[in-house]
Amino acid sequence: MSTKELDSLTQEIISCRKCPRLVAWREEVAQTKRKAYLDHEYWGKPIPGFGDPQAQVMVVGLAPGAHGSNRTGRQFTGDASGDFLFPALHRAGFASLPNAIARDDEMRLSEMWITSSGRCAPPKNKPTSEELNTCQPFLEREIRIIQPKVFVALGRIGFDRILRIYNLRKKDYVFSHGALHQLPNEAWLLASFHPSRQNTQTGRLTVEMFDMIWQEARQLIK
Repeated sequence: MSTKELDSLTQEIISCRKCPRLVAWREEVAQTKRKAYLDHEYWGKPIPGFGDPQAQVMVVGLAPGAHGSNRTGRQFTGDASGDFLFPALHRAGFASLPNAIARDDEMRLSEMWITSSGRCAPPKNKPTSEELNTCQPFLEREIRIIQPKVFVALGRIGFDRILRIYNLRKKDYVFSHGALHQLPNEAWLLASFHPSRQNTQTGRLTVEMFDMIWQEARQLIK
């Protein structure tokens, strides 16, 4: 049943046009393209989650990158954040490949579902609060279907979105890299710095720090 429900949700996400600013931006980017990808056919639509329908770990990011997921059509695929994320997931045994190139590659996730707070690429990588609120029901439905034991929030926005879904006060749940909190439904919320270029190239997030997150997630689902 979960696979059928996820397939239905995926189709709803892909066809969503509720936020005019985001629709206009994602389609403009898909039409004009980046010089390096002029021969690519951009996805240019909202990005659904992907992974193992029986996942115990749900990874929650921010929103698609204009020339990453908005181009490839799959979460964290084709951009610098994914280039840092998938090798770590491969080392931890969650991903079948160390690199994600396209939505039709051979990448398979085990015990993990990857999703995001916002589904459309936003201008300057900054969705508005209203846009995130509009997108939230999609994430809520993913959670109900998958019922993960562990959430890994990549960045503060993903972290705060989970708190909002569970009606929890931000002041009671500190965000810091490696912070671990138990939610009222007994699931765990594990915080990580986002694997964005500004974090990884400045050393704010190192390979060792990131590997620690996935090792912790592994322990929590055992």
